[in-house]
Amino acid sequence: MSPRDHRVTLLGKPGCHLCDDARAVVERVAAELGVPWEERDITASAEDMAEYGEMIPVVLVDGVQHDYWRVNETRLRAALTA
Repeated sequence: MSPRDHRVTLLGKPGCHLCDDARAVVERVAAELGVPWEERDITASAEDMAEYGEMIPVVLVDGVQHDYWRVNETRLRAALTA
């Protein structure tokens, strides 16, 4: 599987400084590998708030939870190139 075949989703909310840090990591790794990514505001969904409200930021790779609170750049890159 090519890195471009993966999809990364960053779950966060406005005003979250950890989300800002996570966004920078996701942007950098995704740009380097050509991986599409999106950001989702959990405050727009009661379901997301209930599931992820205490864990943000959360990074999903192909819909599966990969990291939360702190995004490890090396670990994310490894997941997308494995």
